[in-house]
Amino acid sequence: QVQLVESGGGLVQAGGSLRLSCAASGRTFSNYAMGWFRQAPGKERKFVAAISWSGGRTAYADSVKGRFTISSDNAKNTVYLEMNSLKPEDTAVYYCAADSVPFRIVIVPTTTGYDCWGQGTQVTVSS
Repeated sequence: QVQLVESGGGLVQAGGSLRLSCAASGRTFSNYAMGWFRQAPGKERKFVAAISWSGGRTAYADSVKGRFTISSDNAKNTVYLEMNSLKPEDTAVYYCAADSVPFRIVIVPTTTGYDCWGQGTQVTVSS
């Protein structure tokens, strides 16, 4: 059974930075793409970023390009989301997710491509 545990959320002022971590267990981590999604109150869960199973490809939502960076450490079974120049509109619960298909060639930027989810970590950006 796969478990994903996020950490690193918190309260930060606009323009600040945070780094989210997601520790995975129960599945061969390096065989699956990993993604980050976020959900603001009353809104649907949306794609933020993803990294391919090989780590060689990444994808970002337009709203975070140039500000957020996703990376992974296979030795630690952990994926990270470095968030810089944070804006109040980045406020949301951030979820880590694991792709449902091993060695998938393309990165799937929708929730339907992922079958394992963490519990979420709150990120609040004050203006």
